[in-house]
Parts: sequence; structure tokens; C-alpha cells
Amino acid sequence: MIPVTKPFLPPIEEYEQFVRDIWKRNWLTNNGPLVNELELNLKDYLDVKHLLYVTNGTIAIQLAIKALGLKGQIITTPFSYVATTSSIVWEGCEPVFVDIDPLTCNLDPNRIEEAISPNTTAILATHVYGNPCMVEEIEYIAKRRNLKVIYDGAHAFGVKYNGQSIQNYGDITTCSFHSTKLFHTVEGGSVVTKDPDLLKRMAYLRNFGHDGPDRFASLGINGKNSEFHAAMGLVNLKYVDQIIENRKELCQHYDEFLQQVNGVRPMVREYVRYNYAYYPVIFDTEQLAMKVFDSLNKNWIYPRRYFYPTLETLPYINTKGHCKNASSIASRVLCLPLFDTLTKEEIDMICRIVLRVQNN
Repeated sequence: MIPVTKPFLPPIEEYEQFVRDIWKRNWLTNNGPLVNELELNLKDYLDVKHLLYVTNGTIAIQLAIKALGLKGQIITTPFSYVATTSSIVWEGCEPVFVDIDPLTCNLDPNRIEEAISPNTTAILATHVYGNPCMVEEIEYIAKRRNLKVIYDGAHAFGVKYNGQSIQNYGDITTCSFHSTKLFHTVEGGSVVTKDPDLLKRMAYLRNFGHDGPDRFASLGINGKNSEFHAAMGLVNLKYVDQIIENRKELCQHYDEFLQQVNGVRPMVREYVRYNYAYYPVIFDTEQLAMKVFDSLNKNWIYPRRYFYPTLETLPYINTKGHCKNASSIASRVLCLPLFDTLTKEEIDMICRIVLRVQNN
């Protein structure tokens, strides 16, 4: 069986050493030393000013919305994982969907202005498949219209744009460290900001609002993470560059084999250091995509329709059906298997099946 992804696991001995130290300290959670060490190491690796390690990428988005005090409408993308939209609704705001650029699969900044209303307070855009949004255009609009900007960077770990971390853009950028991501802590996530006041606010929010053992500065939730998760992150961080380089090589192998496929790959713009988080192919038709999907499944190979259906179709969303680019791409896209231990021979087999289906 070849799944769409497999978690990277480091040498078990390296993780066990951290676990033995946790046992000696008997400090399992509540802002332990490994959590603090991971935050410092991530700040250094990502070259960001302020970062908090949190429970997961969904909590990260919810903390960002709460810390910015957002109300009313938030402009967002219909082409993302459900957490991007569900977090908006969970925090009592209304998602307003704007269609995507069909070349990049990201929120189209040319369509944002027409969606802004007196109730709009923010833009929440996803770096889809780790491909950076048009951040300058989005932030120009936000500044001119006095809107906050959150970037869902769940896929964008290690990505750079114009020589700096993509996580440095926006008021807050969130990330996911779920086990399916190229850098993971089994479960986890982060919030990044340049604003020290926002950092302080999110630090309170992450820890029930505690300002000391018996004082509370604000409303809060349990957004903390454990020493065991941080330990996995500390070990995995040593291997990230190697993981990205390996995935790059695997993607290039896919590219060579699939030059004749009836489909396209999302466009990655200039000045981007990409992380090769996914290998999406947008087939010419939904019929071809589903024939490929079914044929791969029959051979115990499991691509994913990532993201299908669009978030406009969620049962708790009122506005539906007007983002034509997103709907079209969602129906035609398949993410092919991509993970650290995938072999080139397995890629050859996948590609032969894809081309055989297309040519029959």
C-alpha cells in the first residue's frame, strides 16, 4: 500500500534520550523546558521575531482571531482545509469567500475589494500547498482598508519569499505541526507575529488567561502543548533541510515522468524557496481525475482530493456556489503520494498508471 503521505520518524534512540530526561524531571507539560527550547529553535530556524508553540494548527487560527479581537466578516478562501473556515465560525465571525487564482490556487487579491463591506474586519488567506499567497497585494489592500491579515501557513513551514520567511507576513501567521506535515511534533502548531503586544495577548490566551498562579489577565483556553510533543519537534527539526531536499528530488522525478500528463501543476512564483509539501496535479477534466483516482486505488495507491469539496459547501455556511475557479479545481485536483521514504521506483509505478489511464 502507498498512502498519500507517511509521517517522518527520526531515529528512535534520539527521541528516547529526550523521553528519559522528561522522566527524570517529571515535568510533562505546562510550559516545560523542551517547549521553551523548541520555541527558541523554531524562531531561529524560521528567522521570525516572536513564536508560540500551541496545541495544533486549528487552535492557532482561533487564537489569532481572538487576539486580534475580530468581529463581523472575514474574507477568506474556499480552497483550504476545513479548519480555516470552521475556526472563523467557531469564533463567532462570518466567512466571506473570495475565489482563487487558478494558476496558484491561492486567494485572488483582484477579487478582494468587491467583497469588502462595512462589516469586514480581516482577511484570512491560506498558502495553499505551501505556495505563498500574493502577500504584497493582500497587505496593500488590508492597509488601505484598515483590515487585519492572518495567513494560514499550515503547509508553508520553511518556505521563503523574497529571501525571508513567509511566516513574517501578516499580523499573525499560523502553522500546523500535525504528523502529516513535513515538519511535525505529532500534534502541534504555532502562531508567529512581529508585534510583542499580540504575542503577550496570545500567551495569555494559550494558558487559560493566567497571569501568575492565582491571577487571570484575560479570557483564555488550554492551547498549550506537552514536553513529549516538543521532544519530537526538537529531534525532527535537525532533519528538516534533509527532508525538504529529498522531497524536492522526488517531485522532480514526478515532473520528469509526468511531462505528458493532461493537467498542470500550481504555479510557484519567482523569488520563492519552496518546501515541496505536496505534489498536486490539476487534471484537465474531473472525469480523467476520477479515472486516475480509481485506478490508483485498485493498485493500493491512495492519492487525495485535496481540497474537495470547496468550503462553500459546508452545511453551516450560508453563502454557496459563486467561486467558480475553486469549484473547478477542487473537482480536478489530486495530490499524489509524497513522503520521505517514498522511492523513485514507487513513483515510476504511480506515473505509469496515471499515463496508462490517460492514454486508454
